[in-house]
Amino acid sequence: MIFVAAIFSLNSIAQTSGNQSDKDLASHEHPNNEIGIAVAPAYFINEKVWTFAMHIHYTRIIPKTKFGIGASFERIVLDPKHSTFGLVLAYYPIENLSFTLSPGMTFEDANPGALFALHLETAYEFEIGNFHIGPAFEFAYDPNDYHLSLGVHVGYGF
Repeated sequence: MIFVAAIFSLNSIAQTSGNQSDKDLASHEHPNNEIGIAVAPAYFINEKVWTFAMHIHYTRIIPKTKFGIGASFERIVLDPKHSTFGLVLAYYPIENLSFTLSPGMTFEDANPGALFALHLETAYEFEIGNFHIGPAFEFAYDPNDYHLSLGVHVGYGF
């Protein structure tokens, strides 16, 4: 409940801060570049274990579209530890909402070799100048397991 109240407070601050006119706010576009990080507890479905995930990405908006492309890195820092490198394909259907698809390769600490991975993520962002923050939900697949995470996404647009 405190998290939800904090998010709505940040949104109110973001809407009232700055010296942009209402016309400028109505025509706002997503920044051309974004560097973001998401942190979250993650639940591995088959192993029935909770762990912690950190996801970092860079996305570049394709000019005059609602699509972006970039790269990502995810690290599961507690067992079952692994790292995933991926391509990011993003879609921004409406202001502040994003959907990403990230195919890539997972490297597990316990097993040598690379495995195909697929991450699906959605985030809703509240803007504060060039920064944004909001909830993020992720579903991730690799041949050994699935994991779900719900956490906080923080980004910087430029």
